[in-house]
Amino acid sequence: MASKSDYLENKILDHALGKTAFTMPATVALAMCTAVPTDASTGATITEATYTGYARKVIAASDLNAASGGTTTNANAITFNACTAGSSTIIGFAICDSATIGAGNVLYWGTTTSKVIDTSNTPATVAASGLSVSED
Repeated sequence: MASKSDYLENKILDHALGKTAFTMPATVALAMCTAVPTDASTGATITEATYTGYARKVIAASDLNAASGGTTTNANAITFNACTAGSSTIIGFAICDSATIGAGNVLYWGTTTSKVIDTSNTPATVAASGLSVSED
């Protein structure tokens, strides 16, 4: 399950109601979070994993299934860089419009089952269809 950020809600409303066009993001990246984001979160305010080797994972359009019934999922596994030192307990995620940690806007966010990422639990992988984003 994922929720839209305030940023994306406003962009979609303005676009759908003819006020201002919304340009599709050039980059979409998945961030693993150690604190659950909120609607007000930004790419600079989310609390991301800090293990050595962590980076947001860019999701190519070809890695997503076409939306159907108001839902889309990842068509392929999403595999993050391996942890080479340290650890992070992941409890949430954010889909951002920037691959740079600490930058960009949050588009969607959600919670996950708590998972420790360390050198024995690596690389972190989201199985195909494991990421689901829905509209209601």
